Amino acid sequence: MARIIGVEIPDQKKLGISLRYIYGIGPTTALEVCEKAKVDPGLRTKDLSDEQLSHLTTVLQTYRIEGDLRREIQQNVKRKMSINCYQGIRHKKGLPVHGQRTSTNARTRKGPRKTVGVQRAKETKAAAPKA
Repeated sequence: MARIIGVEIPDQKKLGISLRYIYGIGPTTALEVCEKAKVDPGLRTKDLSDEQLSHLTTVLQTYRIEGDLRREIQQNVKRKMSINCYQGIRHKKGLPVHGQRTSTNARTRKGPRKTVGVQRAKETKAAAPKA
């Protein structure tokens, strides 16, 4: 597997697809990177030369990806939580942030269902058979 900016990208896939394994690179950005580096996105990763890999690396260094991007997103969330804006409050409570409904869905954010309310007490006496 080829290693670009500390990330192993698959050899068997085309470059336009395998660049997406880098956090922060999606379909459009992957094609932009290939265009700027003057590398064919249809080329398999295993067929790249060292020169092409170095071109890709220099182009990718201009983007905010992997650790820097994760750190920035985390800082943004912490900032929202500290200023108590609506989104920050939703983050604190573990609820969906972007306006999704919570009445029936949102199980991913809320976790498994917790039963609320009174549960029926089990009867202690066995029902007497009718004669």
